[in-house]
Amino acid sequence: MKKPMRYTVSARMYDAISFEWPVYRAGRATAIELLALRRGSHVLDIGCGTGLNFSLLQQQIGPSGSITGVDVSAQMLAQARRRATDAGWSNVTLIEADATTVDAAELGDERRFDAAISTYALSLMPAWRSALNTMISATRTGGDVAVVDMRTPTGAAAVWTPLARLACRLGGSDIDAHPWTTVPRQLAQVRSASVRGGHIQVRVGSVPPDSDTVPERDTTFDSSR
Repeated sequence: MKKPMRYTVSARMYDAISFEWPVYRAGRATAIELLALRRGSHVLDIGCGTGLNFSLLQQQIGPSGSITGVDVSAQMLAQARRRATDAGWSNVTLIEADATTVDAAELGDERRFDAAISTYALSLMPAWRSALNTMISATRTGGDVAVVDMRTPTGAAAVWTPLARLACRLGGSDIDAHPWTTVPRQLAQVRSASVRGGHIQVRVGSVPPDSDTVPERDTTFDSSR
C-alpha cells in the first residue's frame, strides 16, 4: 500500500483534526470492551496510526501484556512512539510495514497474539482483505480479532451522510468498503455493535481451529455512546 501523503504531512496534527473525541473514540472503546482482554494479553494493532488505541488496550492488558503496532507511515509511528514514551509504556513495539503485504511471521512467532485489532484503517487499504487475513493468521486459535470501520449513517442520523462522506474522503477512507462484513464468514462467536447512528460498525470474532468458513453467529447491540 502506498503511504498516504495526508498522514505523512499531518501526523503531528492527526489527533486534533480526526474528530476522535466527539465521534470516533466511541468505536475504539466499544471494540476493546467487546474484546475483554485478560491481563498479560499480547495484542496486534494493524494500522495503529498515532496509537489512539493504546491507552484503552493498556487498561486491560496491564504492564505484563504487550502491544505490537503496525503502520505504513513512519511519521504516524513517530507520534505513536512519543505517546508510548510519554506514558511510560515499555511494552509497546512498533513496526513500519504495509499491512496488506507483511507476512504474519514477520510480526513475531506464528499465532503468538491473543488478539488483533484494526480501527478505521482497513477502509484506507484497497487490498484490505489481505490485511484482515494477516490479522487472523497472526492470532492464536481462540483469540479474538476486532474490526472497526465506517459506513454512511442510518435512520435519523442519515442527515449527517454528506459530512461523513466528506470526512472519509479527506482522510482517504473508502466509506463503502465495509470490511467488517466478512468477519462473520471468517470468525466464530461474532459480537457486533453499531454506534454513532450506524456510522461506526464494530465486529469482534474468535479465530476458529481451522480455516473453514464458520456459520454466522452474530449477537448485535446498538450503543448510544
